[in-house]
Amino acid sequence: MDFVVLDTEGKPELSELAIVGSQGRVIYEGFSCDHSNNGSHLPNLKSLKTLLSEFLNIVEDKKIVCHYAEHDIKVLEYSFCKAGLKVPKMLFDCTYIRSKNHWLGLESYSLEYLSKYLNLQVNNRYFIPDMAHSARYDAKFTYYLYRKLMIDQLKEQPNPFSGSRVDTPFQNHPDYPDTYRKEFVTLESILKDIKLDSNRQSKGAVVIGEPGSGKTHLMMRLAQERLTSNRLLFIRQPNHPNSVLYHIYSRILESLVERVGTSTQLDYLIVNSFYKIAATFPNLTNKDQEILNALKDKNLDALGGEGTKRRREYWNHIEKRFHEWWVSYYSGGGFAPSILKGIVKYCSYIEPKYKNIVTRWLAGNILSTEEAETVDLPNWGEDLSQEAFSLEAISVLGKLSILDEPLIIIFDQLEGLGLPHNREILLNFGETIKEIFTHVPNSLIILNMFPERWEQFKTSFDNSIIGRVSQYQIYLQTPDQTELRAILKVKLQNLNVPLEQIFLSEDLEDVLEQKSIRAVLNRAGDYYNYRVRQIPLPAIRENVRKLDENEKLVVQLRVLQQQQQVLTEAFLNLMQEMQKPGTVDMIDLRKKLFPEVKSQEQQTEEYVIEYLTKQKASLEQQYFNTPFISDSDDIGKLKNIAEAFNHLIPIKLTLYRLGKKVLPEHIVVETDHKNYVMAFLQIPPNATSFTSRIGNFNELVCLHPQDRFGLFRDERLAEINGKVAQERVEQLKKSPNGKFVLFSKQDRIHLELIYKLIIDVQNKDLDVELAPALKVFITKPEWHHWLLTMFGFTKPKPTVQENLF
Repeated sequence: MDFVVLDTEGKPELSELAIVGSQGRVIYEGFSCDHSNNGSHLPNLKSLKTLLSEFLNIVEDKKIVCHYAEHDIKVLEYSFCKAGLKVPKMLFDCTYIRSKNHWLGLESYSLEYLSKYLNLQVNNRYFIPDMAHSARYDAKFTYYLYRKLMIDQLKEQPNPFSGSRVDTPFQNHPDYPDTYRKEFVTLESILKDIKLDSNRQSKGAVVIGEPGSGKTHLMMRLAQERLTSNRLLFIRQPNHPNSVLYHIYSRILESLVERVGTSTQLDYLIVNSFYKIAATFPNLTNKDQEILNALKDKNLDALGGEGTKRRREYWNHIEKRFHEWWVSYYSGGGFAPSILKGIVKYCSYIEPKYKNIVTRWLAGNILSTEEAETVDLPNWGEDLSQEAFSLEAISVLGKLSILDEPLIIIFDQLEGLGLPHNREILLNFGETIKEIFTHVPNSLIILNMFPERWEQFKTSFDNSIIGRVSQYQIYLQTPDQTELRAILKVKLQNLNVPLEQIFLSEDLEDVLEQKSIRAVLNRAGDYYNYRVRQIPLPAIRENVRKLDENEKLVVQLRVLQQQQQVLTEAFLNLMQEMQKPGTVDMIDLRKKLFPEVKSQEQQTEEYVIEYLTKQKASLEQQYFNTPFISDSDDIGKLKNIAEAFNHLIPIKLTLYRLGKKVLPEHIVVETDHKNYVMAFLQIPPNATSFTSRIGNFNELVCLHPQDRFGLFRDERLAEINGKVAQERVEQLKKSPNGKFVLFSKQDRIHLELIYKLIIDVQNKDLDVELAPALKVFITKPEWHHWLLTMFGFTKPKPTVQENLF
């Protein structure tokens, strides 16, 4: 609710009043010509009735803040009655009462005393008693007193500018819709063009912007506007050259099982598609009509309870109708009919455990015999080509979406693909995108890119790829300061506090001069902590040596200004402490007078630890979601981690071979003394390839007795029950240089955490250099993990983690 600050003079009748707006400026001042003490020389002299009428127009629907509001209320009530006006209902707030409740034990709570005690300033001047009892003067100091009270109350609230980064489009952050409005409309128009195209050809768009410009935020807005109609699929950087398509399809499945209201994206896709299929039937059966009636509110629960005969019959009929439609328009061969059946089967279940089983089946995983029978789906063969299967599955989704709305396929966080060690992945990614354009219709394919990385992609891919992905090129430019100010205000909406009530004009000047939206929000977060929590401002990250002479001077002056502000705060703290009754706590006073000034290295470390703490909590929360785990994905992550730690010490990676025998996905870390071999085996234990691969791994262990081997399997995956498989596992466990270990929750979270930090630094989502960020994992026992010991990093003390090598 907006507010004004009011001060009235006169007793019992109003002689003058002044109103200060929420921006801190006097917006009205008037004197009553009906008051005996007011001479004709005064400005804005009006009748009491006119004065009160104008006052009412200004304060309508606003909270009125006064100091000792009881006095102002009595003066106003008396004056309304004398002027022959009805006393209106008004909402008041009192800084006198608020101050008594907030600063306990002061000898006085008069405006003069509080202004001196708190060292409030108006126009850089302290309170002067001789100027008191002027409505304008008192209203201004009351405004700054109220501002101080409001800021102090914010200490218990979270910083509204922290967490400004949008990680995925499925998140919900405050959004200012006028930012990039034209670019957003362009994306919507492309979707419309795809839908109106009789061939439903897919189109490509590259969204190009500097780090922190809001590319993923724009995708979030697209999700918020379109998730009820379109399916939005979000894909991060692939990390293995031989499984780019499978990585993309796995991330697509993750997006499709995201909930939109009460159902998932996949549920909505089937419901909407069934309506369109029904329109093609020459004659609707009674069952068709019953299903359509039940689904009119897009509520799948209306088809009956889990396990009921009614629900089974309805969903069997839906499955039959989808199959008829598919074979009428497309081929009945290949994986497609089975994939379509699996999609319908997923939607037929209510219970998460059944949906999870079907989701794993849709990911191409071999189920146990019991699971396959439970969901009535045929198991995939062990010779299934994951890449070919994935392309056909994505194609099915594209063709199915023709009955719904165009798919929105977003590729984000691709910056790491430009690094030299990811060259093969980059080239395979380009070929994969071309395959998707060829085989997947009715899709808007978006690539979010930095400008320099887009230039690199253009030189790496041939014209057939570039021409498809860049049919539309959308550039995001940093908004002007008016728009940036509006974005800051949107962030503050939940606190219901004006921007100017927290920040001084010089604060906002610094904030709004930052070079990207994210930098603006981060700097606002710094100033919020400084003004509200008295946390010293972190060092300005800009490298002064890279600036011209004028820019250097501006930065240096700003540093001096900040140092002056810190010194002023110190003296204010001293004066306040000396005025408190009783003895002064000198230790506490010293902390207030001389707040710890942390080095750039300490600030970076704290920044990284804060990031890791938040990400760890998020990973823990998501841990028991349906896991999309593959050997290639885990080894790809491990390779990226090894390449990143090359910034600290040289790490040499290689692979072992065993003739034509297939080994588990692995890496070999070569050191001067011994080699460390880390492998993953996440395939179903009932597959014959599981026993053959672990047998081959055991043979490798015997051939290299000087090396240390670890074979890891995620603890959430199916238990190993087969006799031969168990024998192979026991053989590995008993070998002197090998281990078989279930990858625990702690292991998984540490792997994902290290990998995510690396990717976020590469994508400049985390505003630090890679080497100092990685040092946290090496120097801090609570963030160290045994994985790092195989790269040559000894664990710091104290730690209780077992070195599994």
